[in-house]
Amino acid sequence: MFGINGPEFLLLLLIGIMVIGPQRLPEYTQKLTNLVREVRRMASGAREQIKEEVGIDIDEVDWRKYDPRQYDPRRIIKEALLEDTTKAVSPGGPASAAAAGAAVSGAVDQSAATRPARTFERLSDGEAAPFDTEAT
Repeated sequence: MFGINGPEFLLLLLIGIMVIGPQRLPEYTQKLTNLVREVRRMASGAREQIKEEVGIDIDEVDWRKYDPRQYDPRRIIKEALLEDTTKAVSPGGPASAAAAGAAVSGAVDQSAATRPARTFERLSDGEAAPFDTEAT
């Protein structure tokens, strides 16, 4: 706790008792007890509020999963590059990646024939390009 070991804590406690004095010691002990009780009550209230709002108990959360020290960018990129791109798809869903790739290449050839050719207007020499003041 704050880098204080046992003998140092006892020495600080002894100095605190001497500074406070025997007359005020019971009063400060009662204040400390009330403070600890209030902090515990607030912590349990916060735990209950989180459970009500989120719907899960804090004790049930696997905090190791959210530890930022476990994220190694090199490992994440390596796994992303090595993962299988073809995934099983539910019936009625979109086609798998391999089938979709084949379908897209075939569809590009067919749609190019049915789509009208794009035309580009060239500006004459010295003509200013159109400028939309509301777009900036």
